[in-house]
Amino acid sequence: MRLFAYAALMLLSAAPAFAQSAPPLDLAAARASLNGAWEGELEYRDYSADRWFGIPVKTRITDQGDGATTLRASDFDDGPKVGIVRITSVELFDAAAATLQVGTFRKGRTAETMTYKVSLDPASRDPLHWTMIEQATGEDDERPATLRLTTVRDGDRVETLKEVDFLDDDKSEWLTRNRTRLTRVGD
Repeated sequence: MRLFAYAALMLLSAAPAFAQSAPPLDLAAARASLNGAWEGELEYRDYSADRWFGIPVKTRITDQGDGATTLRASDFDDGPKVGIVRITSVELFDAAAATLQVGTFRKGRTAETMTYKVSLDPASRDPLHWTMIEQATGEDDERPATLRLTTVRDGDRVETLKEVDFLDDDKSEWLTRNRTRLTRVGD
């Protein structure tokens, strides 16, 4: 009887820990974890100097209440001559198709739309530690290209690396275009 009571006690004490285990991370949860205020830099690679050069950026990401639509407003400080450049994006995530439609708006420019295929690295652990890859066919530097954005979240830090593979040449190689490094500063 003592053995039965001991086994029952062990099962009951383990039940709350089992019931509290988090569901597996999916794309929607990873994307939702980006909501809030962020600050950091947009950096460009100067290949001749072999260095990164950056400009400050402040970004606010806001879920629009349907779990699929997100508004992203970024202010880039482009120095004393240009000043603040505001770029606003509306993103529509389709979980079933694993796609992200993005409309980007910037004063003085034609609006752009792009549809990315989105995937989550299987090694992603939780809403604070993951890697997401977005890939689309489009243009870069007025050339046809495959675009790849790799976003890595590590706690309160997020880095997105933009790479391109130009389609009008015989090479299959990814060239780094820029990266955005952000730190969470609020909800």
